[in-house]
Amino acid sequence: MLLILALMAFGCASKRTVTRVDPDQQIDLSGRWNDTDSRKVAQTMVQQFLNSPRYNEYANKIGRTPVIIVGYIQNKTSEHIDTDNYIKKFELEIFNSGTADLVESREFRERIREERADQQEFASPETAAKWGREFGADLMLFGTMTSETDVYQKEKVVNYITTLYLTDLESNLRVWYGQEEIKKFITN
Repeated sequence: MLLILALMAFGCASKRTVTRVDPDQQIDLSGRWNDTDSRKVAQTMVQQFLNSPRYNEYANKIGRTPVIIVGYIQNKTSEHIDTDNYIKKFELEIFNSGTADLVESREFRERIREERADQQEFASPETAAKWGREFGADLMLFGTMTSETDVYQKEKVVNYITTLYLTDLESNLRVWYGQEEIKKFITN
């Protein structure tokens, strides 16, 4: 009897369905920060600084395509947000822009240096990568994410604010300073 009940309960359980969707499709399930928000902010802010008069003046002053490193974007919101993934979206936008060059992050530079060291010992001298030929970054992009929340009864508004700075590594002068906001109205 128990076996029959267990089979009936198992048979009555709802079945999960999975549907593939376009990665660019906006889907908001919870109202929390999501992939669409990261992508939109990265696209908007990179275009803002690449098209800013100060960035273009900086590029003209150095006489070549500026080299950028994306530093840390600190999450000061109350939500868990994968800042590594968020940073990668900025790197992708910068790289694909064609108006700035991108150097690797600290983490990847260390891995590349380890490989270069291995090549000095194990690769032929003609093909081994040489030391001292890395590009130094001219500018660093970094900043913070914050959020402001207002709740009343079954309604909630969350305003996410990303503030970024593009700073000259040699002089510490800001070349660009920007903010982008995404505001979400959530009802239950």
